[in-house]
Amino acid sequence: MTFSLVNSRALYGMDAPLVEVETHLANGLPAFNIVGLPDTEVKESRDRVRAAIIQSGFDFPAKKITVNLAPADLPKESGRFDLPIAVGILAASGQVAADKLDGYEFAGELALSGLLRPVRGALAMAWQGMRAGRAFVLPAENAAQAAALKGVGAFGAVSLGQVAAHLNGIEMLPPAKSSVSLRPSKNAAQPDLADVKGQHTARMALEIAAAGGHSLLMTGPPGTGKSMLAQRLPGIMPPLDDEELVAVWALQSLLSQQGEGQSAKRPFRSPHHSASTVALVGGGNSCGIQNNLTQIRNR
Repeated sequence: MTFSLVNSRALYGMDAPLVEVETHLANGLPAFNIVGLPDTEVKESRDRVRAAIIQSGFDFPAKKITVNLAPADLPKESGRFDLPIAVGILAASGQVAADKLDGYEFAGELALSGLLRPVRGALAMAWQGMRAGRAFVLPAENAAQAAALKGVGAFGAVSLGQVAAHLNGIEMLPPAKSSVSLRPSKNAAQPDLADVKGQHTARMALEIAAAGGHSLLMTGPPGTGKSMLAQRLPGIMPPLDDEELVAVWALQSLLSQQGEGQSAKRPFRSPHHSASTVALVGGGNSCGIQNNLTQIRNR
């Protein structure tokens, strides 16, 4: 077999469009080309994939290798395509069984040693993969995060060798498990509106806004309790439903470093009063993030 097709996902804001990683092996002088509008990080995967395949004990084909990331008009970025490219080469060269590839999607950055490193946006990708009816093979850290979502089939792998053994039926990867609860703990530390003394008019405004889902603007001189009251607004709102929870976690997974981890509590942000409009929506040049934030706010 000289051709293989591996499913993966790109990131555009909170959306994770499907990317088909097509690999073709042809006779001729050895070469390794990646086409399909790849970013510099994706082009550099050629060296990572070659070293990872060799260090994992497989043979790197001495042929003309062409990898196409379809659709060609969708920009591809980051090292998330290392794992699907490596699996595609192994499948096209007959070193990995290709009959099981249709039921999986792959994402993960490869180290030169063949180990897998976590990637950004794993929850958004796994959520879209679940809707397509496929399970996701991810680095172990990302798989534990994705497993917290109801209905997501996620398998965590530590190395490229484990992924190949799973596809060949030698040693199956166990389904990932998560210890994160879908519902917030009753003992979770959260500012309580009962601690506020006075402020009867402002308290009533908070309660009306929370009950009706209205926007709220508080104005006044410094020190009158605006921030204190705003911090207690999530505490009187109903818990996040499953759809809202997925949206919140998917947005958080887009961050390169998710400091607070996964939590079922309603998120609260306190930007500085001098923050610009771009800073309020997260910055960056991807309009998809701003569009999805607007959709979630309007729900």
